[in-house]
Amino acid sequence: MARGSQRQNSPRRRNRDRHGRGLRGPLYPATLPAARSRAERFDALVIEALEPIEARWRTELTQLDVAVDDVPEVQVEGEDGVVEDGNVPLARLLPTGSDNRARIVLYRRPLEARAKDGADLADLVHDVLVEQVANYLGLDPDVVDEG
Repeated sequence: MARGSQRQNSPRRRNRDRHGRGLRGPLYPATLPAARSRAERFDALVIEALEPIEARWRTELTQLDVAVDDVPEVQVEGEDGVVEDGNVPLARLLPTGSDNRARIVLYRRPLEARAKDGADLADLVHDVLVEQVANYLGLDPDVVDEG
């Protein structure tokens, strides 16, 4: 009997149990914090850092969005294609345009690279967010962080 004809007659197994180790699946249930990705954990840090700022400055921040991006875009300087050789930004404030609202963009990977651990990352996210909100409001960062 030819191989092709045998495959057509037998039912095909969808999930293979390779070498008797069990079916592959998620390591942790979705309900546990360990099942979240690094990006999801970072988003939670940003929300946690933004809540006290937004609670105090709610009326002034109605036209401001906060977003997270993995890395900043590479900007080419001039026509010769030389990439700017400067520091990698941790966040950027995009001013209000004619068709959009003002936006603070936090860059996840550069922030994670500069943090030593989870607590350091939370502090760094908070500090960068306070600085960007202060720039948006035209205030000193110490004034925004009070309270």
